[in-house]
Amino acid sequence: MRYEIFGEPLTVVTCHLDAGEAMITERGSMSWMTPNMLMETTSNGGIGKALGRMFAGEALFQNRYTAQAGPGSITFAASFPGSIRAIQIAPGKEIVTQKAAFLAAETGVELSVHLQKKFSSGLFGGEGFIMQRLSGSGIAFLEIDGSAVEYDLAPGESLIVDSGYLAAMDATVKLEVITVKGAKNMLFGGEGLFNTKLTGPGHVILQSMPVTAVAGSLAPYLMTGK
Repeated sequence: MRYEIFGEPLTVVTCHLDAGEAMITERGSMSWMTPNMLMETTSNGGIGKALGRMFAGEALFQNRYTAQAGPGSITFAASFPGSIRAIQIAPGKEIVTQKAAFLAAETGVELSVHLQKKFSSGLFGGEGFIMQRLSGSGIAFLEIDGSAVEYDLAPGESLIVDSGYLAAMDATVKLEVITVKGAKNMLFGGEGLFNTKLTGPGHVILQSMPVTAVAGSLAPYLMTGK
C-alpha cells in the first residue's frame, strides 16, 4: 500500500492498493475511490470486539474496501479542519488515541477499547474513561484537530496538557490527572480544575484545535432561540 496525504487544513489521504489489498474505516470516511474497490460491512472480529469499539466511541461495524482484479485507490477525508498522520503499528508499538482520532487503517490493525487504569484519570481527564487502543500490524491514519505537535518523552520526562489537546500517545506513556494548584487559579484562571500529566517513555501527538474547544468558542455567538 502506498499513500499520499494532501490538502491541509481540509486534509485527505489517498491510499493506492495492489489487487487483494484492503483498508478498514469506521465512520463512513470514504470520499472517492476507483470502481474496482469492493465495499463490505463487517463486525471484524465478532460481536465482542464490535461492542468494544462501540464503547470506545466508534461504530459497531467497520467498512472494508478491497481492490479487485487489479490495483485500486481510495481516498479518506478528515471530518474537521486539521491534519492526518500515518502511524506504523507493530507488535510492541501500540498506541492509544482519543475516541475520534481513528480515520482508516490497513486490515492488520486492530481497534479495541482502552480503559484508564485510574478511575480519576478517566473521570476528569478530558478524553473520558474510555479511549481507543490500536494494535496488530500495519499503517493507521489518525485525524488530528488543527495542527499536530509531537514530542518524544524520555523515561520519567513529563508534559502537562490541557484537557482535549491529547490526540494520541504510545501505549508506554503514563497518563494521570493532576489538580490545578491554588484556589484562585481554579476559580478564575479559566483553565478548569484539572490537567493531564503525561510521563514517558514514549511518543505523544498533541492537537492545536480540539473540536470541543472550537465548539466552546462558538457557543456564545450561536442563536439560542430566546
